[in-house]
Amino acid sequence: MNGAILKATLVLVAALATTGCSSLNKKPAAPVENSGISNGEMSDIDAARSKGAANGAGAGLAELNNPNSPLAVRVLYFDHDSSNIRADFAPAVAAHAAFLASHPQVTITLEGHTDEQGSREYNLALGERRALSVRRQLVLLGATAGQVRTVSYGEERPVADGHDEQAYSLNRRAEIIYQQ
Repeated sequence: MNGAILKATLVLVAALATTGCSSLNKKPAAPVENSGISNGEMSDIDAARSKGAANGAGAGLAELNNPNSPLAVRVLYFDHDSSNIRADFAPAVAAHAAFLASHPQVTITLEGHTDEQGSREYNLALGERRALSVRRQLVLLGATAGQVRTVSYGEERPVADGHDEQAYSLNRRAEIIYQQ
């Protein structure tokens, strides 16, 4: 099992190394929701991570509720104006991919979020790119396309109020929500 996780992590790192950067000049008219088939403070962080945790209980699998598991990481944070998965979240993405691959009946929704910087349209597109970036990695590492749905909320659902870098960094995220 450790060999499979190591292999999945190495594949993820290689894929991350070849991923391009986004640009502020791009403002595509992307849809808010995607079917998935196509293309702070510590208390704020804990609240964001726990948002999707209760939804995993519907799967009836104890692995999702183990707080010491990488599956407990349900919120992935992004750098400013980026849809590249940060290296510190690679193990969590690999663990979710392995879990989905071994449980083909389980489905998830990836919610893409942004901070308030940028126009509404740009932020919806950036939120979608973030959700799709995570989806691509999950599918690359073993999940099926039909297991993963994506949606972008842009700046509309912040977890941290404020107009400073601390609040912005908590709002630049993708959330993994397990369906019941």
